[in-house]
Amino acid sequence: MTKRFFDIIFSGLELIILSPLLFTFALIIKFTSPGPVFYRGVRAGLNFKEFKIYKFRTMVVNADEIGGPSTREGDPRVTKIGKFLRKYKLDELPQLINVFKGEMSLVGPRPEVPEYAKLYQSEEKIVYTIRPGMTDYASLWDINEAEILKDARTFEETEKIYLEKIRPEKVRLQMKYVKEKSLWADIKILWRTFLELF
Repeated sequence: MTKRFFDIIFSGLELIILSPLLFTFALIIKFTSPGPVFYRGVRAGLNFKEFKIYKFRTMVVNADEIGGPSTREGDPRVTKIGKFLRKYKLDELPQLINVFKGEMSLVGPRPEVPEYAKLYQSEEKIVYTIRPGMTDYASLWDINEAEILKDARTFEETEKIYLEKIRPEKVRLQMKYVKEKSLWADIKILWRTFLELF
């Protein structure tokens, strides 16, 4: 079974099974916060090709213009329902659409915003030789990124902590996944992700 075939079958089934839950979250977001249901941020994918990611919107409209791409614990841009969705990573579920479309994979390096993607140099660029994913080794290590960033008092401090304390290990683990990737590794990562969240 190829990775792409696995992605199509699994994401398609999950979208069907989870559709009542996804619809419920969509209604709550729509009726509790002004703005669209989905956040469609630009991300760098395979071969640095940009695409728009699907996420449930957990912040106020125009949050990108108010602060940077990293989000700390207690970030004032996060909505009430957004706090709940982020806590259990439920805001990430719509990315199953990106997986089904072929822009992402279930397992692979988390897609970065273009400005962070440009920071990848020399051998680090191996990360962009495969499709980005919903989870990987780095996601498991950094599952509570907002907690690490909680002491930042400004958006500038948040970015500084991210780039100095989180990014180096994140990139190392992303490279590790690319070099060791296999269907069996994907299954183990998916299982570990499920256990970490629930």
